[in-house]
Amino acid sequence: MVISFSLWLTYVAAVLIISGTPGPNMLLAMTQGIRFGLRPIWPTLLGAVCGVLVILCMSMSGLGAILKASEQLFAVVKWVGAAYLIYLGVQMWRTSHSSMSNSPEETHVVSIQTPSTIVQFRTGMAVAMSNPKAILFGLAFFPQFINADAPLLPQAVIILTTFAAIEASWMCVYALGGTQLSKYLASPLRMRRFNRVSGSAFILAGLGLGLFGKSK
Repeated sequence: MVISFSLWLTYVAAVLIISGTPGPNMLLAMTQGIRFGLRPIWPTLLGAVCGVLVILCMSMSGLGAILKASEQLFAVVKWVGAAYLIYLGVQMWRTSHSSMSNSPEETHVVSIQTPSTIVQFRTGMAVAMSNPKAILFGLAFFPQFINADAPLLPQAVIILTTFAAIEASWMCVYALGGTQLSKYLASPLRMRRFNRVSGSAFILAGLGLGLFGKSK
């Protein structure tokens, strides 16, 4: 076998914990589920999974080593990703003002136009790729499960496919949770508050990405 079954099970257990930890991808899945429902957000989930795969492939191809060696390059990529997360947070705050009724007493479900498929896919992919530390994570994490005496490509396919499947599954769980939570957030006032909390979370995530760990 390219990867032993016991090693693969250990890898699955580790990824289940790592991927399931709340972060920008999961927060995006939950907020999209709340705002648009489960079915319309599949392009977002697909984009996020593709972004994760791109990040992990970069890691395996050695880009992680380049970012680790170049502090300036790492800082640029880091701040670009941070700026995008902050931008998303600001957009959510603006949505709370511009797309909802001004009456706090209204209790009907808020109607928000679902973005186009391309916009959703692009948003999901951009959020997934906004954290360059994920490349360094892959650079440190994947070698623990690589057999140096076996061909690399089959191992990479197994490792990346497994990670993508688990990531997609967790995002579906968070999105489904969001759709259930949407019943509570049916009124404009509650949705407005949720958008502000979610927007603040994205802004804090962006600031944390930019400011935390200046040295690698």
